Amino acid sequence: MKPISSRSARVIVVAAAAGSLALTGCSKDSGSTKDESKSQSDAAAQSNPVQYGDAAASNGPAAPVEGAKNGGTINVYMQSDLSHMDPGQIYVSDAGQFSNLIHRGLTNFQEDDKGNLTVVGDIATDSGQKSNGGKTWTYKLKDGIKDDKGNVITSADVRHTIERTYAKFIFDGPSYIQSWLSGAKYREALPEGPYKGKHLPDTVLATPDAKTVVFNFADPQPDLPQALAMAGYSIVPAKADTKEKYDKAPASLGPYKLAEYKAGKSMKLVKNPNWDPKTDAVRHQYVDGYDFTTTIDQSSQTKRLIADQGDAKNAIQFTDSVDPAQMRDVISKPAVNKRTVKGYQPYVWQMTFNLDRMKDKKVRDAITYALPNKRMIAADGGKYGGELAGGLFAPTLPGFDPKYDPFGKQKKPNGDPAKAKKLLKEAGVAKGTKLSYAYSNTPRGQKQMVIVKEALNAVGFDVQAKEIDRASFYEQVGKLNNSFDLYMTGWGQDWPSPGTVVTPVYDGDLVSDGGSNYSHIKDEKVTQGINEAVKLAPEAAAKKWAEIHHRIVEEINPAAPVYYSKQLQLSGSNVGGTKYSTESSYIDINDLYLINP
Repeated sequence: MKPISSRSARVIVVAAAAGSLALTGCSKDSGSTKDESKSQSDAAAQSNPVQYGDAAASNGPAAPVEGAKNGGTINVYMQSDLSHMDPGQIYVSDAGQFSNLIHRGLTNFQEDDKGNLTVVGDIATDSGQKSNGGKTWTYKLKDGIKDDKGNVITSADVRHTIERTYAKFIFDGPSYIQSWLSGAKYREALPEGPYKGKHLPDTVLATPDAKTVVFNFADPQPDLPQALAMAGYSIVPAKADTKEKYDKAPASLGPYKLAEYKAGKSMKLVKNPNWDPKTDAVRHQYVDGYDFTTTIDQSSQTKRLIADQGDAKNAIQFTDSVDPAQMRDVISKPAVNKRTVKGYQPYVWQMTFNLDRMKDKKVRDAITYALPNKRMIAADGGKYGGELAGGLFAPTLPGFDPKYDPFGKQKKPNGDPAKAKKLLKEAGVAKGTKLSYAYSNTPRGQKQMVIVKEALNAVGFDVQAKEIDRASFYEQVGKLNNSFDLYMTGWGQDWPSPGTVVTPVYDGDLVSDGGSNYSHIKDEKVTQGINEAVKLAPEAAAKKWAEIHHRIVEEINPAAPVYYSKQLQLSGSNVGGTKYSTESSYIDINDLYLINP
């Protein structure tokens, strides 16, 4: 789906002992603590097939939220800055959450109160009309779509949006549509993007009039409506495009626009007067704006929201989670617990190996066996933060196999040091061999680093920990010539298909600077399998994806599965409309309002 930012941006704090977050003890406030952690059955309920909506489903305004009121400002707590604001660069989930406030694309995901998803037309009139056996998709634009300056959005802006993703300065976003249109080496088709007057041929991407966009693919692309709903393909108006500078001052098509941005400190969003709710079937504009503070660590966020005083009453955690060290205070107190949203995320946290440096599979396997998965989960909220991972497919994916566990983590959840030492001896690894481990400078990253160092040093390594700022973490580990041996990354499906996990992360044809193939795996059988699977009918494709998954995990091991991620977030008592979004895997940003504005 996308990389999960560092769980406070996807990151969290570690408890001193592995069992310290069991949450089964007593509290002076409420007696015994009820187990409300999410299960794999909850995850399965989130994996229903996505529906494609027609024009009626795509019409605005969005269904009203019961009891919602207008006015006031919601305070947003974050630990650090957003990774990106330029749609073409957005793939990490904090920026994806932000995107729905200010950006719009051809399509978007509409979510019902049970978490079921329908792709609807966003600036398009519907989710798309396919022809030519699914190789051709046609979109018509709605009337009344403007940017925050009042400029009317036309098909030329859609063409510009797609073509600019071919330019070299766009390196962090998704590449599905570019690859589908122009192949794995898509940049060669338009190396300067649209900036020097060149365009993709009409046989690939056509705009026959101001309201029509036609995509022509070499192969059927049944998932195009879902790909277009990704934040990474949101519209960048040609008139507003400032190339690299756009990342700090983007235009808006959504209900809010950027009014103030202080890098590394704060950001203010206000209402976009040119957003027309009649054109939008997903978003609302209940509050007057959002005030982001990007300097509040996870512990402080949780303390403020538990206390629920002053401005905290109007505050939310954006993509950060409850501090594990304060988890008991949240779960055991009914008045606080009722202000949480909980859900099973689509992410799998994994220890990724840089295969350019970690060439011996026995060494990679040894590290996989040595990792104390359970202790690492305890560092991220215990059973409220995650579950042991057997493979690289999350329980939110259709066809998930709960018994798949080739490294025996269910039997030995805190690792198998003896097995690890045996493999290292067979590989001829000398005691004290140095390993460069990159980690995000978040509470979870910092304290998980201690656990990793302890476990790997115990089997004979000398772990050299390298701290990276959270906001640039994926940019740094995404460099082909990075100097790190291993690093924790999180990945989840972009939509409910194994192909959105395997293709961007393990396709050897997509190894590139800024790409999502963080391990640099280049395996001919895997790449060939991907090329076969994308052309198969769903049932046959599912078997092929499972076959590829097993090869990746068992025969190559580019990334050790560590745990499946869960979410638990807290908001202030004056914030209404709060619920977990299966699409974003965070609080649903589209339905929020203030109870007493």
